Amino acid sequence: MFFKYLLFFLILSRIVASSQQEDVGFTYNGFRGVNMSLDGLAQITQNGLLMLANTTKREVGHAFYPQPVSFLNKSSGNVLSSFSTTFVFAMFSELAIAGGPGIVLVISSSKKFPGAFPSSYFGLFNTTNTGKSSNHVIGVELDTTQNKEFNDINDNHVGININGLISLKSAPASYFSDEENQFVNLSLRSGNPMQLWVEYDGTEKQFNVTLAPISIPKPKIPLLSLIIDLSQTIMDPMFVGFSSSTSALDVYHFVLGWSFKMNGKAKELSLSQLPKLPRMGMGSKTKSRTLVDIGFPVICVSLVLLSIFIIQFIVRRKKKFAEVIEDWELEYGPQRFKYKDLYIATKGFNEKQLLGIGGFGKVYKGILLPNSKEIAVKRVSHDSRQGVREFIAEIVSIGKLHHRNIVTLLGYCRRKGELFLVYDFMANGSLDKFIFENQSSSRMNNNKTLSWNQRFHIVKGVASALLYLHQEWEQVVVHRDVKSSNVMLDEELNGKLGDFGLARLYDHGGGDPKSTHVVGTFGYLAPELSTTRKVNPSIDVFAFGVFLLEVACGRRPIEPQASEECLVLVDWVISSWCKGLILETVDPKLEMNYEVEEMELVLKLGLFCTHSIPTARPSMQQVVRYLEGEVPLPELLPSLSQSHSMPLEGTGGGDFSIWCPYLGSSTSPSSSIADSLLSGGR
Repeated sequence: MFFKYLLFFLILSRIVASSQQEDVGFTYNGFRGVNMSLDGLAQITQNGLLMLANTTKREVGHAFYPQPVSFLNKSSGNVLSSFSTTFVFAMFSELAIAGGPGIVLVISSSKKFPGAFPSSYFGLFNTTNTGKSSNHVIGVELDTTQNKEFNDINDNHVGININGLISLKSAPASYFSDEENQFVNLSLRSGNPMQLWVEYDGTEKQFNVTLAPISIPKPKIPLLSLIIDLSQTIMDPMFVGFSSSTSALDVYHFVLGWSFKMNGKAKELSLSQLPKLPRMGMGSKTKSRTLVDIGFPVICVSLVLLSIFIIQFIVRRKKKFAEVIEDWELEYGPQRFKYKDLYIATKGFNEKQLLGIGGFGKVYKGILLPNSKEIAVKRVSHDSRQGVREFIAEIVSIGKLHHRNIVTLLGYCRRKGELFLVYDFMANGSLDKFIFENQSSSRMNNNKTLSWNQRFHIVKGVASALLYLHQEWEQVVVHRDVKSSNVMLDEELNGKLGDFGLARLYDHGGGDPKSTHVVGTFGYLAPELSTTRKVNPSIDVFAFGVFLLEVACGRRPIEPQASEECLVLVDWVISSWCKGLILETVDPKLEMNYEVEEMELVLKLGLFCTHSIPTARPSMQQVVRYLEGEVPLPELLPSLSQSHSMPLEGTGGGDFSIWCPYLGSSTSPSSSIADSLLSGGR
């Protein structure tokens, strides 16, 4: 009898515990004394703010409810339950025109994210796992950076993400105003507190996201509404919390209060009880005195002084635009532009003149008077205390480059914390907008893609530009950021290499250049950079090889949504080449309209240039000769009886087993594949 009662008690306890778990709910009007699972930069301040990010560069911060939450209704056969949550947040950036990564509300199978990258990866994913269904991550991102790799719509948006960084649905940050009967824009990085509501109806499978300033009640119309079944993503139990990260800018990310409820509506936050935000950028904790304490006479005097100050400011501003000009800059003469001229040329840096947004700033179109010359002006921030003189000297040196396939850098302007680089205007923009799917340009008489002849002409032009930089100019110039988005197209679709913001110069015959930080773009970085950190032309050759494959295959170097075999472009082309199917990697948008010999040359040369051994790569002089047909590309001479060696004729040899593991397996390739390899391809 005792055992029957004991068994009944245990079953009843499990039922009660399960019921309690399914109905998890909590409300935090501030986080003072709250038990949160914190990681990285995340911390709770003295006044009860949950701070997810601060001025530490390129780090991550995680904050989670410490206990796992069951999202499945055990009593109803593990049916996915409904849930509701709301929180108040504030994000501040040191620059009004640019922000860092934002905040993500996370529902995840784990509180730990080993190997996750900061910056635009939000501390949740990296290049190899983003987009994989095995992640079991649901996120609502408040993103203040536009990352074209993840199809971001702008640098101020809200998105619903599943297992990766490409939003299933997103919208510019805004809220629906009942009074105006329309959506009103908000700036996520303004530092002003805002409230977000996230609701999921397990029965209707409807996911709603609503945003508003804290002074506005919850709008009736959500910002985002998506029909989606989350049962494939939920792996019971799950953890709920927040993730954030930092990049190169000073940012602060705060959560002021948080409420969550399973199987019900999250309890409303008491806005009056939320902790106060610090005064960002003021540098002082002194409390301002009230109007009553100041008194009417002091107010009058202050208004008079303020009026005088405003009048003087307006007069000074009309006379001269503020610029930073030091004596040592006078020697650069014509290379230095006046800020006023650039301001007028771009119509006050009007958003209508915006050509694009890159990792280093915004680019505007301008008409430079009095000759009505079309220019492109890149506006970036800089630290005036660190190496500006050397940087400007290098910019001026690069401005002396003159080649038909290099975008001409006309000069620069420096003003306070900003640097303006002035280039020749390229009418057709960057090459990547033409070759990648869903990004085709409408400027080519409605043609959706570049023909193969046009692509091959562009490839040869970029190769000629790199040869000029590496060997033909008075100094050796290593570009360090060769990629399709840095190749610009003029009116006649000639390819011109641009964006020398990462370039390094050194004298011919000057020996190995000094080590430097690893900079560039994921997918284009030569493997040896992680150990040697030496800047030399071979790293440009590697990036050029990736660029060749981009142009031929119409794919980015890394495709997060692709299968594991096709994730990395170089690996995919190598695998196809090993199978004798290299032409199956060709961009399908070309619809077989290409010269087979030229296409095979470009694909194989791309693999040649991306060899893992720097000394086995060709020089740009050799590359140009291959592309011009002056000399044949060395054929691959694999000995199928030798399992690990596949040297390239004329390159000093090298282990190609890392290129073609099929040749290193215990089973030899078929004779048909061997024949195709010996004959130079498919």
